[in-house]
Amino acid sequence: MDYPLDNAIYLWEEGDRRLRELSADPRAGRRLARAVDAVRDELRRRIGPTFTAGELAALYGAGTDWALEAIRWVMPEDGADLDPQAAVDGAFFAYLRGATDFAGGKLIPS
Repeated sequence: MDYPLDNAIYLWEEGDRRLRELSADPRAGRRLARAVDAVRDELRRRIGPTFTAGELAALYGAGTDWALEAIRWVMPEDGADLDPQAAVDGAFFAYLRGATDFAGGKLIPS
């Protein structure tokens, strides 16, 4: 069963909002950017450059432990000081922009 796309997008938008809020502190912003980059790199490996929003939501619905592990791997010293779920959700939101059926902040009707 696929993960509901509307739910996923809501969570990803909230993660992005939280990232912007936390990034008001420059030091935290730099650490969060590293965490988001780690998750986006892993997303590239797992789903590739060509994907739909639904495929991204399905990957999210299957679990994000791998994304949290990617953050811990890249930043073992700072991982505990972050909001890791915000980093994961924000990374998914950023990656969503590359979906073949997503443009201008909206899903493209099929």
